Amino acid sequence: MFGTESSLSMFLNTLTPKFYVALTGTSSLISGLILIFEWWYFRKYGTSFIEQVSVSHLRPLLGGVDSNSPSNTNTTNGETDSNRQSVSECKVWRNPLNLFRGAEYNRYTWVTGREPLTYYDMNLSAQDHQTFFTCDTDHLRPSDAKFQRNYPTKSVFVCGQPHPPPKVMQKAWRERNPQARISAAHEALELNDFATAYILLAEEEATTIVEAEKLFKQALKAGESCYRRSQQLQHHGTQYEAQHRRDTNVLVYIKRRLAMCARKLGRTREAVKMMRDLMKEFPLLSMFNIHENLLEALLELQAYADVQAVLAKYDDISLPKSATICYTAALLKARAVSDKFSPEAASRRGLSTAEMNAVEAIHRAVEFNPHVPKYLLEMKSLILPPEHILKRGDSEAIAYAFFHLQHWKRVEGALNLLHCTWEGTFRMIPYPLEKGHLFYPYPICTETADRELLPSFHEVSVYPKKELPFFILFTAGLCSFTAMLALLTHQFPELMGVFAKAFLSTLFAPLNFVMEKVESILPSSLWHQLTRI
Repeated sequence: MFGTESSLSMFLNTLTPKFYVALTGTSSLISGLILIFEWWYFRKYGTSFIEQVSVSHLRPLLGGVDSNSPSNTNTTNGETDSNRQSVSECKVWRNPLNLFRGAEYNRYTWVTGREPLTYYDMNLSAQDHQTFFTCDTDHLRPSDAKFQRNYPTKSVFVCGQPHPPPKVMQKAWRERNPQARISAAHEALELNDFATAYILLAEEEATTIVEAEKLFKQALKAGESCYRRSQQLQHHGTQYEAQHRRDTNVLVYIKRRLAMCARKLGRTREAVKMMRDLMKEFPLLSMFNIHENLLEALLELQAYADVQAVLAKYDDISLPKSATICYTAALLKARAVSDKFSPEAASRRGLSTAEMNAVEAIHRAVEFNPHVPKYLLEMKSLILPPEHILKRGDSEAIAYAFFHLQHWKRVEGALNLLHCTWEGTFRMIPYPLEKGHLFYPYPICTETADRELLPSFHEVSVYPKKELPFFILFTAGLCSFTAMLALLTHQFPELMGVFAKAFLSTLFAPLNFVMEKVESILPSSLWHQLTRI
């Protein structure tokens, strides 16, 4: 018989306090490094590295679901459907109230040294410009060497409109360098009076809104001439129809920006008239969302009845919603009760019908975009809005609050009512967000898209708040526990040695019991032979 218990005791007696200090210190260091890496990975990618490795690599090794099984096929189909819905919900939209690059965004850069626009946002704008301001027949423009030799400075008529031989404006919209775009626009104007060249200069070269307005007025003259010409020829073929579609987009864009210039220069009534006329003249061009510009201008005039009339047309169940629609509706409902609203009085007597309607409108708006209230209540600092927004995302919240915060402040008590009621929305929404209350479930892709649209110096608002993964909490607890043990072992080596020996003895007690039973059953000679193998 071998005394395993005495051997264990002998081994424990040989361990010095320095060994326990080294053991606990090393464990604390390793768990601390794991914790730091896990936290960094979670902050960057939104998931736990250990969980991801476990799901991706260990589960198949441990007998995960076969990818070809019918149940997995159904799951894949369901995930595909949800992904399609997520992609449609996370579509990036042109900001209807986007600022002027030269007169506003560049001014911010000159003052702060920060770039307010991301490359992704500007690249989307370049794609928009090529879509709006070019047509399918532009590739028919002759630009080869022979044509350049025969017509070195003359313009060519394609689809009834003169164009420069070297496709200058097409090149300008694709240029990444602002100075190269501006130079290309000037080059195009030397060849002919192009509306799109004036647009580019008004957007990027003009340093004030007054200069931009002058350039847009010149663009309007050229754009109207081209529009009338292509309107007469639009039924002569698909090429002429494409040209007319392009000229229509150019004209609408110019008139809308002129209305925005008037609004920024204080001529709000003129801006409202221009927007109304534009919506009547081109009722089918809803992609520009001119009604959102109109709502903001009417709120500036405090023409609340007109605002309600616009909402009655566009706040329809069959039409896509936006933060401007939902929060403007909430503002109008809040305006009726906010001046006399008191949370103490409301808790005593209950909410009146008008107050209930206002609270429900606020809950509806917050469910659509939960990021807006923190900007309206100035709990989070504002930045310049991007040129593109993601509906229900942080980028849309910034764009809305940037222009509409003043309108909420103007209505007495509106922000107080919002402050008292907006957080109640989250008690009405199921959690996890498997289904919405009044809208579709909140899309999970908003954070990623907003990080692409918003500058790096802005802290992106995330909803819902991500819970820390289990392994981060586990490693944090392990690191703290081992660090405490290392500190106690260093301070009280003798006492901690006694505790460690008692703990290890207790831990190995079941093993000792099993070994004793095995020794009592097996013959001593057999056990001796086994130990010699």
